[in-house]
Order: sequence, then C-alpha cells, then structure tokens
Amino acid sequence: MSSIRHRSFRRLARGAAFAVVLAGQAVLLPAAGAHAAVCAPSTAACGSVDIAPVSQEPPSTGPCDSPEPVVCQIRAQTPEQREKSRDIRMMYHGLLLDMDREECEMRAAGASEEQIARRMVQLRNDAKEITRAGMSPEEVRRLEERNIAKYGNPLGPTADQLYAKYGSWAAVTAAATRTSVPVDRELGLEYRECPCAL
Repeated sequence: MSSIRHRSFRRLARGAAFAVVLAGQAVLLPAAGAHAAVCAPSTAACGSVDIAPVSQEPPSTGPCDSPEPVVCQIRAQTPEQREKSRDIRMMYHGLLLDMDREECEMRAAGASEEQIARRMVQLRNDAKEITRAGMSPEEVRRLEERNIAKYGNPLGPTADQLYAKYGSWAAVTAAATRTSVPVDRELGLEYRECPCAL
C-alpha cells in the first residue's frame, strides 16, 4: 500500500466519510494502479458492505450483554456518534481490502508464508493507527489500554506473538486480515473478502 494511500486515509479519518454507494451497498474503490490481483468483478460485492441501518436508539446506560467491549461502547453512543463510528469502520474495511489485494500480489510474486504474515500484521497495525485518527482521545485510550494489557503493545499483537499463539504463518495471516463480526454487525456492516483474480 502506498504512502499516498495511507495519507489519504489519514485525511479521511479526520474528516468526512468516503464510501461510494452503489445499488444500496457501500463499496470501496480499488487503489489507483492496482495490478496482478484485484477483486474478481464477477463476484458479489466485496469490501465493506452495508447490510442494515445504524441504530437510532438513544445511548444505552444499562448493562451490556455483549462479550465484545467495542460493541458495548457503540451501544453507549448517540446515533450521530454511531454514524461516525460506522464511517471509521468502513475506512478500516477499505484498508483490509487493500491488505487482501497485497496478499494476492505477494503470493503471485512467490513470497513465503512468513513474509506475507509479517507484512499483513504490519499493515493491520498501520490500519488501526490510521482509523484511530478519527476517534476521540478517550476512545483511543480505551483501545490502547486494552491492547497494552493483553499484548504489551498499544496497536495489538506482533507477528511473533501471533505465531506463538497459532503455530503457523498462514494462521497469522488469517488472524491479521480478520475483522470483528460483532462490531461490524453492530454498525450495520459486513466485510466480504475479495478472492484473488490472478
């Protein structure tokens, strides 16, 4: 992923949302100059897909029944804050889409599983940092405290920590390119991975 693309996402994270809505689905445009591996155009939409409207319920003040802390934080937001959280999540999905493409390109170029996994973990952490630029300092602080307590790193686990947990570089790549389904659903979104079209 180019540094120009990263700078663009940082600007967007601070400002307005950037999804293109096509036939009722939010679809993120491919990076300029993408080659070798792209989303197969004949497949269903991939990337960030709009599956439901954002909840317009007032902020929840009672106990939260979700085991996912971020879901509880979303439920405690106003509808306007949830819309912003959704925009940030779509931005994050756009970065995951770029990661899918880069993984395809690395595989086509003959990169090893370890090389791919390490690159995906690096890009995942970059994506977290970029999308957090659009969050409040309090939201960022909570996420970073959780990650420091769990991994000793404000952005989350390192490639080596993931390898120690999963035991294979392929599993590390899968973990690094995964999204939280409960968080996505809470914001009316679904992330659909793009197949490699080589």
